[in-house]
Amino acid sequence: MSRKPEGELRRGWTTGACATAATRAALMRLWGGAWPGQVQLLLPRGERPVFELAHSAEGEGWAEAGIVKDAGDDPDVTHGALIVVRVAASAGGVVFRGGEGVGRVTKPGLPVAVGEPAINPVPRAMMEEVVADLASEHGRPPDVEITVSVPGGEALALKTWNPRLGIEGGLSILGTTGVVRPFSCAAWIASIHRGIDVARASGLTHVAGCTGATSERVVQALFGLPDHAMLDMGDFAGGMLKYLRRHPVPRLTIGGGIGKMAKLAQGAGDLHSGRSQADFETLALWAGDARVREANTVLEAYGIAGEPLARAIAEGARAVAQGMAGEEVAVDTVVIDRAGTVLARAG
Repeated sequence: MSRKPEGELRRGWTTGACATAATRAALMRLWGGAWPGQVQLLLPRGERPVFELAHSAEGEGWAEAGIVKDAGDDPDVTHGALIVVRVAASAGGVVFRGGEGVGRVTKPGLPVAVGEPAINPVPRAMMEEVVADLASEHGRPPDVEITVSVPGGEALALKTWNPRLGIEGGLSILGTTGVVRPFSCAAWIASIHRGIDVARASGLTHVAGCTGATSERVVQALFGLPDHAMLDMGDFAGGMLKYLRRHPVPRLTIGGGIGKMAKLAQGAGDLHSGRSQADFETLALWAGDARVREANTVLEAYGIAGEPLARAIAEGARAVAQGMAGEEVAVDTVVIDRAGTVLARAG
């Protein structure tokens, strides 16, 4: 996760909110009005942001508007992307299409059916509400085909978790509130939950959560796991384990560097360096070596105490994780160093 800037953070707007604003602008033009320079929306929690129109086009029976995504101070890969919506008459209600740069769902377990464009339920509902409001205002039937595009979205999607979740060919149109909260832990944890949903729907019996790219590479190679079995746990072990307790998968491997795994072994659910710290007194007791108390890092402590400390951390992390995940999930752990060498395993 990117470093959080100092001071008060500026919030932004989701791709779903941008698509809804673009839908409103395009419908206003399609149904006989002039192009608006700005569009205001009422979001699910009462905010009323104003969006500037960045693109407009029209032809026989259709109109198209674009809004530039502003993610505020959040390090969102879609910040600055153009969200384009084309509206046209349809027969029988609102129909959603995925244009350039919008992915298609290929695996079960997501809130959108397989084969559908990756436009999530809340953005769909927001756009349908805009259609209903403007149809009533203009005396039109609410029968509209909505095609959402994100030029360049296929390349941007490679920097997201979409390929692992089975969303192919582009980005998702997301948002439950319409608002991007900068550096939101909730957004990351929600992505972990969707990964578990996809794994369960795909019938996987073994998944893995790792603290970083190196541990993920090691664990995936150890067990020959497919990409969609790899949950993007990062620092959020607790968020993953609590969800698995309610939505179990038979086997879970947790892999990580010895420092973060030590914090999990000592009961931390959030492994971020700013939110939890290793207790070296406890590590010294586990290792049976008083010198560990003077270490500056867990890796340095391992250099002092060696394999007994790594084994104690692996066993402790497994025990804590097992308690959080519950009886229906069999947990094992893999502890590595910075180079990816396996120092200890448990379970």
